[in-house]
Amino acid sequence: MGTHFQGDPDEIRALNTFIKLARATDAVTQRINRHLKAHGLTASQFGVLEALYHLGPLCQTELAGKILKSTGNLTLVIDNLEQAGLVERQRDTVDRRFVSVHLTTAGEALIGRIFQPHVLGVVETMSALSAQEQDELASLCRKLGLAQREA
Repeated sequence: MGTHFQGDPDEIRALNTFIKLARATDAVTQRINRHLKAHGLTASQFGVLEALYHLGPLCQTELAGKILKSTGNLTLVIDNLEQAGLVERQRDTVDRRFVSVHLTTAGEALIGRIFQPHVLGVVETMSALSAQEQDELASLCRKLGLAQREA
């Protein structure tokens, strides 16, 4: 379903494209992240665990940038992961203002166990598109995203 707005052709095209992009993003995200509930994780919590698993300890600002969340939102996410025993905050011994977030042994075990099935879910979901279509979509999304930085 497209827009019901009665504008000029450029406005209607842009709105219809945006609606389709938003609906596709929502559907794909829900499908790919469905398995996280069984592990008691939100998408943001999974994002933190995945970033720490692949990049090592990070400060909260770096983590927020990696998973595209505000630092304020991330505080609660990290609090909940810390409560679950999956991450821990560590103060720098030289500059006590600097706090980095680390995976615990339990956090590393969990993300190590669920990451590969997550990847398989992404591959399966994206298989609705051919390899060429996936490359084209990736290129278009990058182009659209980069254009917003300049705006």
